[in-house]
Amino acid sequence: MLGVACGSVLIGSAALAQDAAPVQEQAAPAEGLGDIVVTAERRSENLQKVPLSVGVASGDALRAYTAGGDDTLLALSGRVPGLYVESTTGRIFPRFYIRGLGNIDFYLGASQPVTIIQDDVILEHVVLKSNPVFDVRQVEVLRGPQGSLFGRNTTAGIIKFDTNKPTNDFDSRASASVGSYNSVSLDAGVGGPLIKDLLAIRLSTMIQHRENYVDNRFAGVSADNTATPRKDAMGGFDDRNVRVQLALTPGDRFTLDLSGHARWYDGTSTLFHRGALKKGSNDVSAEPRNVVSYDEGNDNPQSYNTYGGSARATYDFGPAALTSITAYETTSGFSRGDTDGGAGANFPVGGLANGFGQSQGQIRDLDQWSQEIRLAGTPGGRFNWQVGGLYFDTRDITDFYQRGFFLTTAARNPNNWVRLHDVNTSWAGFGQVSYELVDKLTLTVGGRVTEDKKRTQLLKTADTAAGVVTYRGRTDVTLKATKPSWDASLLYQASPDVSLYTRVAEGFRGPTIQGRSAVFNSDFTTAKSETILSWEGGVKSRLLNNTLSLNATVFAYRVKDIQLNGNDVNGNGVLFNADKADAYGMEAEANWKPVPNLTLGAGLSLLHSKIRDKNVYAQVCILNGVVVCTVEDPTIKVGANTFAQINGNPLPNAPEYNVDLNARYDQPLGNGGRAFIAGDFNIQGYTQFVLYKTKEFTANGNFEGGLKIGYAAPDDAYELAVFARNITGEKNLKGVIENYMAAVFNEPRIIGVSLSGKFR
Repeated sequence: MLGVACGSVLIGSAALAQDAAPVQEQAAPAEGLGDIVVTAERRSENLQKVPLSVGVASGDALRAYTAGGDDTLLALSGRVPGLYVESTTGRIFPRFYIRGLGNIDFYLGASQPVTIIQDDVILEHVVLKSNPVFDVRQVEVLRGPQGSLFGRNTTAGIIKFDTNKPTNDFDSRASASVGSYNSVSLDAGVGGPLIKDLLAIRLSTMIQHRENYVDNRFAGVSADNTATPRKDAMGGFDDRNVRVQLALTPGDRFTLDLSGHARWYDGTSTLFHRGALKKGSNDVSAEPRNVVSYDEGNDNPQSYNTYGGSARATYDFGPAALTSITAYETTSGFSRGDTDGGAGANFPVGGLANGFGQSQGQIRDLDQWSQEIRLAGTPGGRFNWQVGGLYFDTRDITDFYQRGFFLTTAARNPNNWVRLHDVNTSWAGFGQVSYELVDKLTLTVGGRVTEDKKRTQLLKTADTAAGVVTYRGRTDVTLKATKPSWDASLLYQASPDVSLYTRVAEGFRGPTIQGRSAVFNSDFTTAKSETILSWEGGVKSRLLNNTLSLNATVFAYRVKDIQLNGNDVNGNGVLFNADKADAYGMEAEANWKPVPNLTLGAGLSLLHSKIRDKNVYAQVCILNGVVVCTVEDPTIKVGANTFAQINGNPLPNAPEYNVDLNARYDQPLGNGGRAFIAGDFNIQGYTQFVLYKTKEFTANGNFEGGLKIGYAAPDDAYELAVFARNITGEKNLKGVIENYMAAVFNEPRIIGVSLSGKFR
């Protein structure tokens, strides 16, 4: 529910865009634009010759956007056309959307149609997807259904992060910044040979910190006796990360890459500003950003520890290479919050105070194993091929606690929590072949067969205060689906500077189980598999003597049995399928270097999406039996509840357009260094945060801007700059809690100083 693309500081102007050369933290090459090499097809290729829509972000540019301590994943939102990222559960639960396809469910066991891959390791659980990106070399966004080569299968696309690897020569880099609210960010990596030409190492770290800056003004007796007026009570965080990589190369044919990482995170979960939205308007200008009045939640603490490791071994037989990737991830932690966003007595509805409401989600233990085997022919020539298999296994034990608005202090129930055991296993066989049919015309075909199985067990019910079990729903649900998926593309190299391509693909997302509703003694909800058929066509070009890159893609897709998520009367997520959803749109990007010292960039995405099912309804914003928002869809009453018909509505968190404008000018100095100024501007079109249409739960025209002014030493040895993120201090709506008319805001303005350098 992001009202504006995060990220306001630009070091390298047009660094993030579709199919185009990212501008680096230092100036671009003196003559023209540099080439970009990607691994979107599991082999190194020039981006201009890849027959699918790929967005690219340089590591230097991503570090620029997060100089003020912003979340490294949320900072990507809107910086790659077609990509949207938001969170209403703090820094440990980002939600990703590509071309409008995503999942608004905040359940810890929710599945998403976007897969995250870091250094070839699949990260599927929502908490694992929050692993920060640091000492990263490049980010690739593969739009549209994927399955032939990556992931478990996905209907929306893949975000792929590749970090800097160990080298046989000493190499190091670091970026550090300090800013408003005592924000501190350090992203660094150092590596080199331990045994020359045999064993190399790289150590990487990211440390981000911000002091609390939000006041809690609640004064009174709270349900858990924890809330008293406090200044600077919440809003801060400490995010500490480390990674070590070893590269063993005992000969020309065999390589072994080992990687291990750890994350220790403590901070504040998302702050909901209750009553910030007034009926009939989405204007939140009157709500102070740095003040809340929470009677519960103990200042919304959030804490997770995550550890993981992988081993990648490759043996080159000559005609083909065999690769094995084994990976393990584990995490545990909790997130607690005042879910109604404030003291109930201060917000009467229908003449009634709504008491107290808080929730806590806790992963007691999560373990994920993945094993991939791939055999690929030696790249080059007219014919290329690869085949492989994947096994994936993740399982967790999760506790949920929820006290509803209807429970007063006297009615507190210590047994009102549930424990769930989720298991997801999947296996797949996949392959791809590419063949140059005639000169300059290449056909690529891929296929996959996937089995996806999910099981949810209710280990503890939400009992009465006396310990009596009142739950009458299912306690053990298993769903399984086995389906093929495929893709086919044609790439025509019209000239050395212009290529045309078209691609059609089918993918699926496995069935899903939502068990959290058992906390209110409601039965599990489920959704069957969704399938997508997608088409796209595009042009990739380098023009004006390689000083202008101009790339564009048009696309259309239909998702059958699309999985959607709404709320029940208690605010819990409810899974269901709609008949289908249709969408079409385009992504375009241009980078232009009219003179050697000036780089201009622009990115644009357009999207039109519709849910198509006349028989599907979603519950609306209801509190104490009163509809508190302005619903613009036809509604029906079912008992005390009100439901809206969502047929024809756009997908939630699917901006109708997004524009990203960037510029950087470098002024050479007599000593060989440069003075520079760089800026960016991002604007987001109409975005609906929920399934039904309202006047309140939307954003339109949100924008943020950033500026950076500094000095780069000769040969880019170091850079010193001042920067501002969200320079105009915009307070944008990026998420809502419907029943409480609560708002979630973007990051505040951060002004600071940054220093970066590279040492070899």
